[in-house]
Amino acid sequence: MYEAEPIVFVVDDDESVRESLKLLIESAGWQAQTYPSAQAFLARPPAFVPSCLLLDLVLPDLNGCDLQGLLADQTDLPVIFITGHGDVHATVRAMKGGAMDFFIKPVNCDALLSAIGNALDRSRALLDQAAVSVLKKRLLPLASLVTPNLPEAEALTGICPQSEHRLRNAAMVFKMLRVENVLFKGGHAPPEEVGCETVRDVLLWSGGEFATFEARRQYTPHTHGTGCTLATAIACGLAQKRTLQEAVARAHAYVQEAIRTAPGLGQGHGPLNH
Repeated sequence: MYEAEPIVFVVDDDESVRESLKLLIESAGWQAQTYPSAQAFLARPPAFVPSCLLLDLVLPDLNGCDLQGLLADQTDLPVIFITGHGDVHATVRAMKGGAMDFFIKPVNCDALLSAIGNALDRSRALLDQAAVSVLKKRLLPLASLVTPNLPEAEALTGICPQSEHRLRNAAMVFKMLRVENVLFKGGHAPPEEVGCETVRDVLLWSGGEFATFEARRQYTPHTHGTGCTLATAIACGLAQKRTLQEAVARAHAYVQEAIRTAPGLGQGHGPLNH
């Protein structure tokens, strides 16, 4: 899965420090953005990627701890202080304000890179949680049909629907999320969970009824884009004024044939035949 390149922000009034940190950050494979003041940093456009902030304590406009306070509601932006002017009071204030670490210059590069890695992991986890929350509250209720695979269904409901009982429980959670129609895609289930060589997708629609769509499991690496193709085919069927069950059935059959006749391009997970 593609992931946007993490950003490490640096706010320090010393140009040589900014340049040195920029080189260190980029050598570790992260993107670096540097700013000479708190106001310059605050004027930047928002970045919706894993990120953290390396912050000097003494700045020409705002104190580093004051800037930290202004960012208190941005919990997905961990702060690491790097300063040549540390004292006990400043350290305590920074750590109470939620700083992940506090370094005194000169800094041990390995220790700093480790701290940055931990901060980016924390940012990534918080961004994932925020994204799932927005998906549940704002996007799912707008959808005519939601088509999660088993890991996605588990992430959204807390239940992995690998049995009929669990599937019905997961469906009830989706109902609570104001989702009227759900198609659980079973391609990720191991064969022993669904029976001999069978892939099973299960549709729950607004009347509370279930429909099952089964196909022989096809062992091939050429399945890249299967989920997107299925959703697109269902949307085409609905646009043709077909019933939801008919649109899903036709899309399911179409995808199975597209997998069977995949051209076999490349050495990895190649595309379907469509």
